[in-house]
Amino acid sequence: MFSNSPFTLFLLLINVLVSGYALYFDRHLIDKLAFKPHRVLKHGELYRLVSGGFVHGSMGHLAFNMITLFFFGPALEVRLGSGLFLVIFFGAELSAHLLTTWMHRDSVSYSAVGASGAISGVLFSFSLFYPLEKIYLFLIPIGIPAWIFATGFVVFSAVAMRRKGDTRGGGIAHEAHLGGALGGLILTLIVEPSSLELFLNQLGF
Repeated sequence: MFSNSPFTLFLLLINVLVSGYALYFDRHLIDKLAFKPHRVLKHGELYRLVSGGFVHGSMGHLAFNMITLFFFGPALEVRLGSGLFLVIFFGAELSAHLLTTWMHRDSVSYSAVGASGAISGVLFSFSLFYPLEKIYLFLIPIGIPAWIFATGFVVFSAVAMRRKGDTRGGGIAHEAHLGGALGGLILTLIVEPSSLELFLNQLGF
């Protein structure tokens, strides 16, 4: 599977190694690498825009993100090529963190970890090329077309963002999901303009 998608394998391995080490051997590393808008803006710690995506809050959090990357990453890397795949992955992570920075720019305590923003970008990019591919959620035996799942994901994230305040210290970073999804979508349209026509053709337009 990974012979044509080496960077998906690399991202899987580096996430597992860094997150596993932080969770089991050095919990302080999570705090050192976590994405913190206040530290980025006030102290110039720009590395957190990327490093936050390589540490996770729990093994369940890590497993969910890596399983999603495992299923969607290889197909997207083969379709786009390794270079553009990395552009989508890291571009989505940056867009996720930039949106989060804007929303939580006045919060000193806000902190987030995980590759969810980048994974959201991969999922949305995948959906442009394979909109009718079925996605199966846990405990739900009926496959959901990728484009419907992606649309619902954005709507859910947008609604959830409106309902929660700026005081959270944990939970689901919906703004990162939304920012990553939009980043992945826009970047795919830029680097592969034909993806929009391909998407519409598969939907019968």
